[in-house]
Amino acid sequence: MWLYLVSLLVPLLSASAQTYHWGPCPSPKVQPGFSLEKYLGRWYEIEKLPASYAKGKCIEANFDVRQDGTIQVLTKQFYKDKVRKVEGTMIIPDPREASKLALSFSYYTPYSPYWVLSTDYTTVAVVYSCFDVLRIFHVEYAWILGRSRFLPAEATRYAQGLLLEEGVNLFQMRLTGQEGCQDD
Repeated sequence: MWLYLVSLLVPLLSASAQTYHWGPCPSPKVQPGFSLEKYLGRWYEIEKLPASYAKGKCIEANFDVRQDGTIQVLTKQFYKDKVRKVEGTMIIPDPREASKLALSFSYYTPYSPYWVLSTDYTTVAVVYSCFDVLRIFHVEYAWILGRSRFLPAEATRYAQGLLLEEGVNLFQMRLTGQEGCQDD
């Protein structure tokens, strides 16, 4: 029965824009001594593994602490001739592992992992997310973010190398268009 169900799901899953792999999610190393205060502010998406909800260009996210202690995440992208904004909420489930954040863009959806693998806070950040389905397969996301719309080549190579070390297949990584964008 399970094999039949999986055989039906795999073609459907492979047709979408996400990155799927067999087995449960891996546990990559995360940023030690992560400082949320230094991470706050605007980050631009430089490269990513495909994500069906982020198909536009000029993609950015702005992180800010709310009065209740949660983190507001305001994303913006230009898609189909419109600027589209979405607000989400981020939390730190375990303060002892501050670089393992969790993010939700709807009151009705569960929080998804948002793990900061590495950041220097001023130039580049490498972020990873994964969730598994019945421990049979997992859906993987990865982002290279920059404080500016364009990263120096050495920062991009560093981020790609880190993802490779953690077993992320860069074959499916895609550049995010940041040309012709208008800043607020």
